[in-house]
Amino acid sequence: MKHLVVLSGAGISAESGIKTFRDADGLWEGHDVMEVASPDGFKNNPKLVLDFYNQRRQQLFTVKPNAAHLTLANLEHDYKVSIVTQNVDDLHERAGSTNVIHLHGELLKARSTYDSSDVFTCKSDIQLGDLCKEGYQIRPHIVWFGEDVPLIPKAINICETADILLIIGTSMQVYPAASLMHYVREHTAIYYIDPNPALVRNSKIVTIAESATQGIQTFINLLN
Repeated sequence: MKHLVVLSGAGISAESGIKTFRDADGLWEGHDVMEVASPDGFKNNPKLVLDFYNQRRQQLFTVKPNAAHLTLANLEHDYKVSIVTQNVDDLHERAGSTNVIHLHGELLKARSTYDSSDVFTCKSDIQLGDLCKEGYQIRPHIVWFGEDVPLIPKAINICETADILLIIGTSMQVYPAASLMHYVREHTAIYYIDPNPALVRNSKIVTIAESATQGIQTFINLLN
């Protein structure tokens, strides 16, 4: 069974109604991203940051997986599928995908500000004064700007074993995630779905200039 590795980003979830992480004006839901997605932002105004992610978490319960998520899940019948996503939502899992790693954390998890390995499920709001078992404030389990991305080594190992690489819903401009495509083997087939392709076109990459839900069907047709 061939190994299909999927690198997914905000574009795939946008069609479910989730705002992309960073719009063209540099704002996320009206906030400067550094105010709500950096350690300094959390230090300067923890209540603002907690409220911001509480709203994102609440919104997550109002959306559902779209055709692109569902199609990727269905591909597990014919391929070994590994999804490496920059998204913090759980739409891949809700669609039925069983092998997903979240490079930038998960909205439905929280962790201790004292021990980053103390991670647990969190489906409700986080408030100032909510403490871990060691007595420290808890925070969203999100990788903020300036923080390490601990799952990158695992993602690299996955990419190194890919027979097919699919890039969908991401411009591949944010590092270190953007480096992952360079770890596939020389003859790995690479497909890139994006309505406004940002990657340099070359003979190794099959570019599909369509939205995620449209492009995934084109991709399926090319596989068959």
